[in-house]
Amino acid sequence: MRITEAAKRLGMSPRMLRYREALGLLPPVREQGAHRRFGPEELAAVAQGVELEKRFDVSPAELAFALRVLSEPAVAAAVRDLGVRIGRIQVPRRALDFEKEKALRLLRPAGR
Repeated sequence: MRITEAAKRLGMSPRMLRYREALGLLPPVREQGAHRRFGPEELAAVAQGVELEKRFDVSPAELAFALRVLSEPAVAAAVRDLGVRIGRIQVPRRALDFEKEKALRLLRPAGR
């Protein structure tokens, strides 16, 4: 089906579907004539995105960024670093840090 019919079925405007496509929230499938055709999979993907936005109170742009964080390691690392810096994420403990702390505890004199 074409975008107008898909938008009607989803309860949104064709403009909103184009916006979602620009954000990368639609499967990347196009017809030869460059017209997007919507089938059951595309409709289900849009509906799932809308449901996530409502459940977690986020915008389509925020959902698109979350997908980017999940799919691009450099973006994920940068967001994680920011989270640590502002105290929203704890620094992950590495196995070597744990072993170092354990060794230091064993070397401390008793009673200290």
